[in-house]
Amino acid sequence: MNGAVEPLSEAWYAVYTKFQHEKSVASLLERKDLQVFLPVYRTMHRWSDRNQLVILPLFPCYVFVRTVLDRKLDVLRTAGVRWFVENGGHACSIPETEIEAVRKIRATGARVQPHPFLKEGNPVRIRTGALAGIEGLLVCIKNQSRVVISVQLLQKSVAVEAELTNLETLSVSRRAMASPALVSRRSA
Repeated sequence: MNGAVEPLSEAWYAVYTKFQHEKSVASLLERKDLQVFLPVYRTMHRWSDRNQLVILPLFPCYVFVRTVLDRKLDVLRTAGVRWFVENGGHACSIPETEIEAVRKIRATGARVQPHPFLKEGNPVRIRTGALAGIEGLLVCIKNQSRVVISVQLLQKSVAVEAELTNLETLSVSRRAMASPALVSRRSA
């Protein structure tokens, strides 16, 4: 060993925010020249006197940030940020494949919505089209098939509509589920 220190590499991390502060946190982090990802979806909210289309975060109270841990304190000092998602007092990175699957879904404009986290199910891969290659668990809701994609660290999922004829079944061993990480409120 020559004693040289390897530079820290960037990775995706989840930061927990104050309730309904996701958009302002994302904006503030972008102003700090950080790469931020805040996936959103559109839904119709019905009140007694009107219906309104609203844009909501797919993962309420979470914003994804790509950074090196040297900038952790800079992120934590951002108004609205509560803490990094951690395990054992250390910020846990999110696999690039999970972030890219959600990014790909959002980029296509496919209808997506939050879904309860699934630990088990039939693993599938979308074969063709804009979402080709995305893997998840198959669920059927009201005669429609959906592929549920999860961010294991957050224990949160999103569902995207898919045609059954465009899905291929994966063996269970191909989709080894990661063990859930603990969320810690330690901020430094």
